[in-house]
Amino acid sequence: MKYNSVFDIIGPVMIGPSSSHTAGAARIGKAARNLLGSEPNWAKIHLYESFAKTHKGHGTDFALVGGLLGFETDDPRMNQSLEIVKERNFSIDFIEDTAAVDHPNTARLIVGNDQNQVELVGISIGGGKVEITELNGFKLRLSGNHPALLIMHNDRFGAIASVTTILAKHEINIGHMEVNRKDVGDAALMVIEVDQNIKDTLLNELRQAPHITNVCTIIS
Repeated sequence: MKYNSVFDIIGPVMIGPSSSHTAGAARIGKAARNLLGSEPNWAKIHLYESFAKTHKGHGTDFALVGGLLGFETDDPRMNQSLEIVKERNFSIDFIEDTAAVDHPNTARLIVGNDQNQVELVGISIGGGKVEITELNGFKLRLSGNHPALLIMHNDRFGAIASVTTILAKHEINIGHMEVNRKDVGDAALMVIEVDQNIKDTLLNELRQAPHITNVCTIIS
């Protein structure tokens, strides 16, 4: 893996004990929350290989849930997240899955509320960095070396152009972009790796663009 600074090796500011099992897991959970667009009230979390074997001892369980609650990696409430969801009547099921996966730190999250649900697969690649490899049945290819935008949208004329126009206006350079759809006129997904971190003001502008249904960032 390519490291850009000593902080990539040390890992992010976080509630421990592990950058890969805790900070990375929290970012996977928060990505699921952001893609849902609101706080979920139930989740089924499949854990694989190393995540399945050590999730209690390394804090992967409370970190994933903390991310679903919207906590940042250094939020002091992180290690209390399992108690917090009980108070909120938030249903959580952890499944230690034996299916084969490509990376030992892999989790599949199926989360939802009364309005919507999303399903994603995330891996923690070390130092708090994560990759999302699947979203609602779409396979993703992300390098993990750059910030990325995942943009759910309706397959309509002008949806892609509206997004690239907004990025250009804010002088955001696109390093890699993929577009996929389930069928003509159906749900579609843009995956865009960029060279700069994305500010909340830009995210909000993207969410208001025509035919966009949801937007999430993945931090490199």
